[in-house]
Formats: sequence, structure tokens, C-alpha cells
Amino acid sequence: MTGVARRVRRGGLAGVVGAAFSALAQFGLLVVVTRAFTAAEAGAFFTATAVALMAAGVAKLDAGNGLVYFIARAKTYGYLGISGYIRAALVPSAAVACGAAVLLYPRLGPLAVALPVMAAADVLLAATRGFGSVRPTVLLDGMVLPACQLALVAGAAVAGAAGWLPVAWALPYALVLVLAAGLVRGRVPRTPYLPGTGRDLWRYTAPRSLAGAIQAVFQRVDIVIVAALGGPAQAAVYTAATRFRVVGQLAGQGLAQAVQARLVEALADGEAARARELYQATTIWLVLLTWPVWLAYAALAPWVLGVFGPSYGSAAPVALVLAGTMMVATACGMVDVVLTAAGHTGTSLLNLLIAITCTVALDLALIPSLGALGAVVGWSGGVIVKNLLPLWQLHRRYGLHPFGRHTLPALRLRTWTLT
Repeated sequence: MTGVARRVRRGGLAGVVGAAFSALAQFGLLVVVTRAFTAAEAGAFFTATAVALMAAGVAKLDAGNGLVYFIARAKTYGYLGISGYIRAALVPSAAVACGAAVLLYPRLGPLAVALPVMAAADVLLAATRGFGSVRPTVLLDGMVLPACQLALVAGAAVAGAAGWLPVAWALPYALVLVLAAGLVRGRVPRTPYLPGTGRDLWRYTAPRSLAGAIQAVFQRVDIVIVAALGGPAQAAVYTAATRFRVVGQLAGQGLAQAVQARLVEALADGEAARARELYQATTIWLVLLTWPVWLAYAALAPWVLGVFGPSYGSAAPVALVLAGTMMVATACGMVDVVLTAAGHTGTSLLNLLIAITCTVALDLALIPSLGALGAVVGWSGGVIVKNLLPLWQLHRRYGLHPFGRHTLPALRLRTWTLT
């Protein structure tokens, strides 16, 4: 087995461990809220947090991925000027987040104050991944954040204080920001600001900023549309039935965080064979880690959904559509990550625009008559488009496939450790 595959597994395991912990904590939070409050109260909370996550996702301008790209490339010259890149990423995203907080305060209340904190924490954690380590992201974003959210939300539930749920959910982001800032400060060499770093960063990141914003909206716009067209109770049912999609999203995110910097290095050096190995190794592990979950969820959906309360068991068809869609998506591998690592940020943006257009069109057509089921069909259509388009583009441009001669060698386990 090559060193590339071993490093991917070590970093990938770290990301998946964090994803598993985060998914369990989020599931626990969902159970607490749906059991302690009415469907309308739970739906209002889920809608507010979805809006906050969309706003923070837009505000961070995808600056974190830009930092990963430039920090990974700066390794060859001792990370000179990296502090300038970090400042160039932080200031605009924090400013946009502050503007979003002002605009959304009438809708979100105190939860809006958390938006700049959420955006800054994401950017700083991305900087640590640029240095080649996923450990800070796993520990802080994958474990500390969801564990604290669960504990504080449970406290609000015990007190019966539905109005405090958004505040309890948002407070842990401040802790993550402080810890992430300390970690970055310890890694960044103190060097003079190099002219042009901000221009270079945003020249690369600007197309991805819009794509990142669309991606953030794509992930949660269905919840907001369900709440608007079907009411908060339907939004609660839909959120409960589709919460398991976070398993696939977090597992993919964990593997992507482990391999993104190496993909950038491989493609920057013209090493297509190494990029192909990374892509195929991560795809097979993504399939092996998530398909059993989707098959089990499809088989046990009526019983699993009953955990949230008697009114949630009727959403089993939503779970079936979700499971089938996620199996198709994970079999495509990290197509968008590979596409952007190759520098095709404009193409990635176009793919996302097509996908979100598909989702919104289907949602508007189906939710009024089908409710939560119509929403998941709309989401499914967007996900299929979002994965099959870049899969075809990678095949046409680079001859890359999610499965191939590197698939089976990637399964030979040796030692798994955090990096």
C-alpha cells in the first residue's frame, strides 16, 4: 500500500470519527427538542437554525477553502506571508457576517449575533487544515461544538424554555472561535505582510465565494421552504426525517478535509496518478462507511422516526427517498472537491446553480400538495444533478473515475491513527 493511501486513511479516520460523534450529538439534540416541545415550537427552532447556518455559510465567502489552497502551496517556502492570507480571509468574511447579522436580527433575534462568530471560527479551522492537520477540526467542530450544543439545548428543554433554544445552540461557537484562534496563532510564522496576498486569495476564492454561498443555501433551503409553504409543524417532521443525511454530509466532509490539501498539491504538481489514487481511495471508504447506514435507515425508518414522537412515524417515505439519493451521491465520491482542487471553480459554480434551480423548482411545485415528501423529492433532484454533472466533467477532462485500480488496494487496513 502506498504512503498516499495510508495518509488518506489516517486523516480520513479522524474526520469520520468526528463526523460520527457530531451526527450522534445532532441526533440526540433532535430527539430532545422534538420530545420536549410541540411540533410547531420544534419547527420554528429548526427553521431559525437553518436560516442562521445558511447566512453564516454565505458570509464566510468560502474563504476557508481559499486558505487551504494557499497554505498548502506555501509549504514549499516555509509558509512565508501566510499571516497576510489569513487576515485577508478573515476581515471580509467577518464584515459580511456582521452585515447579515444586522439584516436578520428582526427575524432571528439574539441568534443573529452569532453569525460573525460562526464565520470566523470556520475560517480559522480551515487554516489549520491548510497546514496538513485535521485534528483541530475533528476535536473542535466535530466534538466540542455538537457536545456543548446538546448539553445547553437539553438544559433549555429541562427548563421548558423554547425561547432560549437558539441561544443555547449558538453559544458554543464562541468557544470554538477562541480555541481555533489560539491554534492558528501557534502555527503561523510571524512574517511581514507580502503585498498582493489579498488580491491573490480573492482572485482564486471569488468564484468559490458565490459557489459556497449557493452550497450553504442548497443544504438547508428546503427546510425554510417547507416552513413557509407547509408551516412549522411540517418543517419539524421534514427535519426529523431528513436529519440522517448529515451522516453522509459529515462523513464526506471529514474525508474531504483530510484529503483536500493533498489533492491541491498533487494537481498543482501535475501528478494526475496521485490525484486519481486519492479520489478512488476516498470514494470506496465513503461508500463502505455510509451505505450500511442508509440501508439500515431505509429498513428501519418507521421505528427510527417513532423515536421523535407519534406524529413523526408517517414520514417513512421521506426516509426512503433520502436513503436512495445519498447512496447514489456517495458512490460518486468527492466530485466537487476534486473539480475545485483542479482549479475549475467556475464550472463548480455553474453546477451548483443548476442544482439549486432544480431543487427550488421541484419544491415550489410539490410541497403545496405533498408537504415533506415533495420537499425531499426536490432536494433529491438537486443532489443527483450536483453529483452527476461534475462526475461527467471529471471523466471528460481528466479520465477520472470514482472506482478503479486503486479501489481494492485502499481497503487493505494497517494502522489507523489521528493526524
